[in-house]
Amino acid sequence: QVKLVESGGGSVQAGGSLRLACQASGYRYNAYCIGWFRQVPGKEREGVAAIYSGGDSTYISDSVKGRFTISQDNAKHTLYLQMNSLKPEDTAMYYCAADRLGPPPVGGCNSRESDYSYWGQGTQVTVSS
Repeated sequence: QVKLVESGGGSVQAGGSLRLACQASGYRYNAYCIGWFRQVPGKEREGVAAIYSGGDSTYISDSVKGRFTISQDNAKHTLYLQMNSLKPEDTAMYYCAADRLGPPPVGGCNSRESDYSYWGQGTQVTVSS
C-alpha cells in the first residue's frame, strides 16, 4: 500500500525559505507522477509542482515559478519542494500526492487532482509579512 508522509512545514517570515519533504513508500519501482498541492481554507486545492519519478516530466505552477523547485531523491524515495522568496500568499496546507504506477499522462505530470490516487496528511506552511 502506498503511503506518503510530508515534513518540513513551519512558520517563516516573508522572503524566507523552507524545504518540504515527502517520503513515499509502497511502490515497487520508480514509475509514477508525484507532486505538491496546497490548499487554503475555503479555497480550492491548487497544484504547485509535479515530477515523474522516472525522470524528465515536470510541472511547476506559474504562481511559484522562479521561487519553488521540485526535486527528488529516488534512492531515498523522497520528494522535495524547495521554497524560496516566500510570500504571505504562499500560506497554506501543503499536500504530497502521487499517482498509480505507470507512464506519465499525455502532456506529462500535471496539476489535475483527479490524476492522483494517493495523498499525504499535509504539512502547514505559514508565511508572515
